[in-house]
Amino acid sequence: MSMGISSDRVDRRTWSSLSSFHRTKLVFLGAAFFSFVLSVTLWFLVDREVGLFVGLWVPAIHSLGSLVLVGEDRQ
Repeated sequence: MSMGISSDRVDRRTWSSLSSFHRTKLVFLGAAFFSFVLSVTLWFLVDREVGLFVGLWVPAIHSLGSLVLVGEDRQ
């Protein structure tokens, strides 16, 4: 049980040691990955058209992330 607590502390320190640029980048990458997994799940389990629609979110999220992060590392 103490191993879980210590690894949680390490995760918090790792996250807090990242710059705001890298944290924002990870958030966009996580959102795109979630969208991809959701898209594949919808494609196979619900409806192909719905899965395709959600799949189009992945490049849109990456594009938005690029627009948000442009110039942020120059500060």
